[in-house]
Amino acid sequence: MDRSPTAGLIAATAIGLAPAAILLIVLAATGAASPVWVAVVIVLGLLLGVILATSIGRSIARRAERLDAVATALQHRRPPPHLLPDGSDAMGRAEHHLLDAADSIVADVESLAEQRDEFEAILRSMTEAVVVTGARGEVILLNGSARRIFALGADTDYRDRPFVELCRDPRLQEFAGRSMRSTDKDVMSADIMIQNPASLHVSASAAQIRTSRGAAWVFVFHDITQLKAYETLRADFISNLTHELRTPLSALYGYAETLIRGVDDRETSSRFLGIIERQARRLARLLDDLVSLSDLERGLTPLKIEQLEPSRVLSEAAELMQEQAGRRGLRLEVNCPDGLPKVSGDRDRLHQVMLNLIDNAIKYTPREGRVTVEAREWAESNGAAAKPGVALVVVDTGEGIPAADIPRLTERFYRVDRARSRELGGTGLGLAIVKHIVQLHHGALRIESRVHEGTTVSVWIPAASA
Repeated sequence: MDRSPTAGLIAATAIGLAPAAILLIVLAATGAASPVWVAVVIVLGLLLGVILATSIGRSIARRAERLDAVATALQHRRPPPHLLPDGSDAMGRAEHHLLDAADSIVADVESLAEQRDEFEAILRSMTEAVVVTGARGEVILLNGSARRIFALGADTDYRDRPFVELCRDPRLQEFAGRSMRSTDKDVMSADIMIQNPASLHVSASAAQIRTSRGAAWVFVFHDITQLKAYETLRADFISNLTHELRTPLSALYGYAETLIRGVDDRETSSRFLGIIERQARRLARLLDDLVSLSDLERGLTPLKIEQLEPSRVLSEAAELMQEQAGRRGLRLEVNCPDGLPKVSGDRDRLHQVMLNLIDNAIKYTPREGRVTVEAREWAESNGAAAKPGVALVVVDTGEGIPAADIPRLTERFYRVDRARSRELGGTGLGLAIVKHIVQLHHGALRIESRVHEGTTVSVWIPAASA
C-alpha cells in the first residue's frame, strides 16, 4: 500500500523532469554546457524528485490507512481510531470532518443499540403478548409472553412467517384480519375466547404504525383468564350471599309480621319467637363468619405464634363439643399419643379450626355414630426435604362425601346438601375459614371421604423449632 502511490509519484516526477533533462543533454552535446554539470543537475533533480515523491507517497499511504481504519470501524459498528491527522492542508481538514462525522454516526448507532436493548428488555418483562406484523401479515417481531400464550417453541424463528402460524383460532384470526383491513387509525380492541392452543380469555388490541418497510400492525394480547375466573367467583359469591341472607330475613319478616297482627295462642307465639331467635342467631353467625373470612383473606388477622402441645389443642376443643355430641347421641373420642412434638401456631386460631371440623363431623354423623379426634406425627413433603410436623385429624362415621364434591368443599357457601346444611344451621363458610387459617400457619389441609363410610379431615401443622 506504501509502494503504489510512491511509485506513481516517482514516475510522474521522472516524466516531468524528462523534457528538461533532454534539453540539458542536447546543450551538453553541442558544447553549450559542461557534461559534468549537466549530469550533476540531472542526478540532483531526480534525487530530489524521488525524495519528495516518497515523502508525499508515504503521507498519502498513511492517510489511506487512516481512512481504511475508519471505514472498517464503521462497518463493524465500532468507534473509529483517532489518529490525529495533519490539519494544515485541505486533505487534513477533510480527515477531521470525516472523523467528526464518524464519531456522530457511532454515537447514533450506540444510542440506537441502547434503545433497542431497552426495547427488548421491556418486551421481555411484559406480561402481555406483543406481536408486530407487516403489511402482508408476516410476523416481524414477537416477545416471550406471545410464545407462552400461544404455546410456541422457545427457539423457533417465526419472523416472516404468516400470523396464522402463531395461533390458528378462527376468532383471533378474524380479529387480526379485521384490524389489518380497517382504515381507522384508532386502536381496535376486543375480548376474545380462544380454544387453540388452550382455552383462554384474551383481551386483544391492535394499532397501525409506520416503519421503514411501510405499514405495520402492533397486536397486544393480555391473558385475562384469571380475571374472568375472579369475576365469576364474585358473581357466584354475591348470588350465594343474597340467597343465604334472603332465607333467614324472609323468616324473620314473616313471623314478625304474624306476631304484630296478633297471635292468640301463647304456645304458637313462643314457637314463632323461638324461630325468630334462631334465624337471628343464624344471621349473626353468617355475618361473623364473613367478617372473619374477609380479615383472613386480606391479612388483617395477625397470628400470635407460640409453641403448643397438640394434645392440649385437641382436648380443649373436644371438651367444648362433648355436650353437643351427647345431645345427638354420638361418642366423641380423643386419641393423642405421648411424645408428640410441639407445633408452632396461634392457639385461638387452631382452636377455631378444630371446633369447625368437630362441629361439621357431629352435624353429619347419624345417631350412635362416632367422632374421633386424634393427633399423629407426620412429615410433610412438598417436593423438597420432608418437613416434620403434626397432623390434627378428625374422623367420623357419617354419611361421607362424593368424590366429585371434595375439591370444592373449601369454597365459600359450597354445600353438598344445601337443604340439610341450612337445617343444621351451617353458614357454608366454615371450611373456607379453616383453609385460610391453615395457609397462614404454612400447613396443609386434606379431606378424604367415602360415601356411607365416613370422612377424615387432616390438618398438618409444622413442628416448632427446637
